[in-house]
Amino acid sequence: MRRGFMAGASALAAPGEGGWIDAHSHLAYRREDADRRLMAAADKLGIAQLCCSTLPAERPMPLDGCRLSNEWTAAGMRRFAGRVLGYATANPGHGRAMLDEIERWLDAGFIGIKLYNDHLATDPVVAPVVELAIRRGVPILHHAGHTSWLPGPQPNISDAGHLAVLAKRYPEAMIICAHVCGGGDWEWTIKALRHSPTVFLDLSGSVPDEGVVEMAVETLGAARLLFACDLSMTASVGRLRGARIDAAARARIGAGNMRGILARRRG
Repeated sequence: MRRGFMAGASALAAPGEGGWIDAHSHLAYRREDADRRLMAAADKLGIAQLCCSTLPAERPMPLDGCRLSNEWTAAGMRRFAGRVLGYATANPGHGRAMLDEIERWLDAGFIGIKLYNDHLATDPVVAPVVELAIRRGVPILHHAGHTSWLPGPQPNISDAGHLAVLAKRYPEAMIICAHVCGGGDWEWTIKALRHSPTVFLDLSGSVPDEGVVEMAVETLGAARLLFACDLSMTASVGRLRGARIDAAARARIGAGNMRGILARRRG
C-alpha cells in the first residue's frame, strides 16, 4: 500500500500550475541534513513550495532566538530557492525590537509571520504585530489547539475561539489557524471558526481521523482551507488526496488559496 501511494504521488501536481503549496512547515535550526530530507519528501509527494519558519527551542521565545531562527530560514530560502518561502518567527512580547525584526525579514522577501504560544492571540501585546501584518498585506500563521484533555503544557496556547475574537477586532487581517489535526478537538475547532470569514484553517497534523476535510469544506467552505503538513507529510497529503470533495475544491485547498494570500503582499 505504501509503495502504491508513493507511486501515485505525481498526481499531486494536477490541482494547479506548479503543484501544491504546503502552508505550514518548519526548517530545523543548523541541521542541513534534516532540511534536505524535508525537501526530498516534498519532492516525492509532489509538493512544489513550503512556507517555513524555524522555531527556537526556548520558551518563551527569546529575541535572540527569534533572530537566529529567522536567519536560518533566510539561509533555507537561499539553499532551496523558489521552494522555501519564509515566515518570520516572532514573540510579540519583545515589543518594538520584535517589530523591527519582522520588518527586516519582510523587506528581505519573507511572506508572513509565525506566532507560537508565547501569548494568547487576544493579549493586547499581540495587536502591534497584527497591525504590522495588515500594513504589509501578509498572513499570520498562529499556533493553535483546543487541547482540554492535556494537563496544561502550553498555558498560553490559543485556540480557534481566540483567533475568532482576534479576527473580529481586525477583520482586515489574514490569520491562519494552525494544524487542525494536531491541536486536539478538530470538530470543535472547525465549528468555532464558522462565523469568522477572514480566518483560514490549515489542514495539517498527524491525527488520521476521517472526515476532517469534508466537514471543514461543508462548514467553512473550500475557500478558507489551506493544504499544510507541519512535517506530518504523508498523513496530511493523504488527508487531502483521500477527501470526498470535487476537483475544484481540492485545487483551491491544494494551492489556489495560498497563492491568493501571497498575492496580497504589499511592499
